[in-house]
Amino acid sequence: MKKLLAALAALFCAHAAIADTLIDNVNGYTVGADRQVVRFTGLLIGNDGRVKQLFQRRERPAARPDYRVDGRGRTMLPGLIDAHGHVMGLGFQALQLDLSDTKSLQEAQAKIAAYAAANPTPRWVIGRGWNQEKWGLGRFPTAADIDAVVPGRPVWLERVDGHAGWASSLAMKEAGVTAASKSPPGGRIEMTGRQPSGIFIDAASQLVEKAVPPPLPRVRERAFETAQEILLSNGLTAVADMGTTADDWLVIRRAGDAGRLNVRIMSYAAGIEHLLTVAGKEPTPWLYDGRLRMVGVKLYSDGALGSRGAWLKQPYKDKAGEKGLAFLDDTTLRNLMSRAAMDGFQVAVHAIGDAANAQLLESIEELAGTYKGDRRWRVEHAQIVDPADLPRFGRNGIIASMQPVHQTSDWRMAEARMGLPRLGGAYAWRSMVANGAPLAFGSDFPVESPNPFHGLAVAVSREDEQGQPPGGWLPEQKVTMAQAFAGFTRGAALAGFA
Repeated sequence: MKKLLAALAALFCAHAAIADTLIDNVNGYTVGADRQVVRFTGLLIGNDGRVKQLFQRRERPAARPDYRVDGRGRTMLPGLIDAHGHVMGLGFQALQLDLSDTKSLQEAQAKIAAYAAANPTPRWVIGRGWNQEKWGLGRFPTAADIDAVVPGRPVWLERVDGHAGWASSLAMKEAGVTAASKSPPGGRIEMTGRQPSGIFIDAASQLVEKAVPPPLPRVRERAFETAQEILLSNGLTAVADMGTTADDWLVIRRAGDAGRLNVRIMSYAAGIEHLLTVAGKEPTPWLYDGRLRMVGVKLYSDGALGSRGAWLKQPYKDKAGEKGLAFLDDTTLRNLMSRAAMDGFQVAVHAIGDAANAQLLESIEELAGTYKGDRRWRVEHAQIVDPADLPRFGRNGIIASMQPVHQTSDWRMAEARMGLPRLGGAYAWRSMVANGAPLAFGSDFPVESPNPFHGLAVAVSREDEQGQPPGGWLPEQKVTMAQAFAGFTRGAALAGFA
């Protein structure tokens, strides 16, 4: 299929603006306006580059097209859309130390040591992808675990979900972190006795990140080029970039100016400051022939389940008294949402725990009376929802932006963190549909693989790659293939005003 797509891309670049093209003899699947799967054996591309007509077997255009491509029976799909990813993060992960495939602390230590030996510069060792749950460690790693294998360099490693960081002793020293350092609002410094352990949860990560040298412009551009290659190689032609900084925007714009922007990007700024710096008083127009637009802002209501930063209504089952991290009080969250909405920007808010989702739903209900019209308020992740709150997703035009692969990565941990009786609204895709909330599916790459076919498989099975658990976890929340396909196409486009 990649060869066919490459041939089509070359053909369209040369001829789409001047001629009709028939793509014939394909095993075609798309999603209709009713969100049902539509089969076809041929399609006609107009001289504006858009699909004009689909054909069934033995149907042909009324007029002979200027060009014809024989698909030779191969499968043809629309370009898939990831409704929630981190484009620059994906590129940087490919260029830096990647621990996402490690299965134990010892394996991670070996990989850290090998990477440091193979890369004497830059001085800081930067990476991501570790997951203490996958290692079966039963605790967070510590600075001492890094110091044992790379004693002479500062090391900073993000957790797989991006909601915690792991620092070496030298990294903490250069960042000025000491026993006297205090956990900031929305964050937590993990301690070993009276000393920082080397783990920094959510907002506390900024205490170390401020000391990490920023990547050079040429490294940023290489990261973006690499991310594009990865996305296109997986069949993704459009993504919602959740957390675009002003620096990221400039990298993408340079690619667009040079004719190298090959993925359609629906951009959500990394907070109000970046939103106003890039877009100013309103969403940007579509740039580069519909390839790039900043449509809104990404905000955070809480952390992640793996680092116990997700904000819960009741304490964690596996950590007495701990309810996670509420990043923003009600007033602050609503003020930020209002600041964006008043200028017509779309609002997307990360909410994982049931308390965070409840807070966000209440905020949307309050603001919807002021900011009317087609707002498409986005709830990002909506992983752990109180079943009593599920019907609220069907009101006020809310989009449920969810990532199927999170369920297969998290179900064992979710049971350990909360207990099965509290998970009736967990990763509740079918309930979202039943309550009238459009589903927009994605992967949250690089937290998970950007391969959308993994997400499609999980959405209909709720089983992981090993077929676990048999029959699927909470199988009543499976969706149909048509619903899953729509989530990665029409639903993802709808969510980004594309």
